[in-house]
Amino acid sequence: MTHKREIQGKVVKISGDKTISMVVERRVMHPRYHKVVKKFKKYLVHDERNELKVGDEIIARECRPLSKTKSFRLKTVVGGE
Repeated sequence: MTHKREIQGKVVKISGDKTISMVVERRVMHPRYHKVVKKFKKYLVHDERNELKVGDEIIARECRPLSKTKSFRLKTVVGGE
């Protein structure tokens, strides 16, 4: 069995039917200035039941490609607004 990545982030946009856009924030050390900086990346996530709202904190799990840019499915909702 292969390992499936899980990402945690916040819903920032409802991107169409059964699709949401989420942003994942990570903190990394800057190589030269040795200061912690925030890096952000957006992912499209499949929401089968259209249950999510903007501001919800979710965990998404990697899956087979569902479209050109969508490769994650909703696993659980951690918290909301």
